[in-house]
Amino acid sequence: MRSHPFAAAALAVAMSASLGVAPSSADSMAGMSMAAQPNTQSKSWTVGDLTISGAYARATLPNAPVGGGFIAITNKGAADDTLVSATSPMAGLVQIHTMSMANGVMQMRELPQGVPVPAGKTVTFSPNGLHLMFMQLKGAFVQGKTVPVTLNFAKAGPVTVDLDVGGIAASAPPGAGGAMSGMKM
Repeated sequence: MRSHPFAAAALAVAMSASLGVAPSSADSMAGMSMAAQPNTQSKSWTVGDLTISGAYARATLPNAPVGGGFIAITNKGAADDTLVSATSPMAGLVQIHTMSMANGVMQMRELPQGVPVPAGKTVTFSPNGLHLMFMQLKGAFVQGKTVPVTLNFAKAGPVTVDLDVGGIAASAPPGAGGAMSGMKM
């Protein structure tokens, strides 16, 4: 994996804001599928046996090189699937990342093989763990706007979802009632 020290550090700082921790280091549009239709009442999207919900991103500062996106994927089927990649017209590159704290040091790394979505389970992407890392941003993520992202699954195929942009330290989708979902800084 190619290291992006500034990008990783910038996202780590933004993502750790909801934890109240200052990280000491960090390592390193396709159209909507015909089968994938947004459910505007509950803000969820379905593709195959998968339902994507809780989609949001954090606002970024002007000229920020990276941003973070978060979703929940529920597999209502009998077979496992895998989120293998993601793309967005708002970024030159979108990677699937994991983040963890080890001995007080925040560690972030790409998951090039994707993320398994086991049958009958929900996989949650959050500021404290799995997340979508938007790199080479083509513009700021502005609170109150949306960021389109196409998620590519091994079995279910592609689905384009809109991430609602919350505050810079949002810990939940805007309007979801999370402690910091609408926080402006």
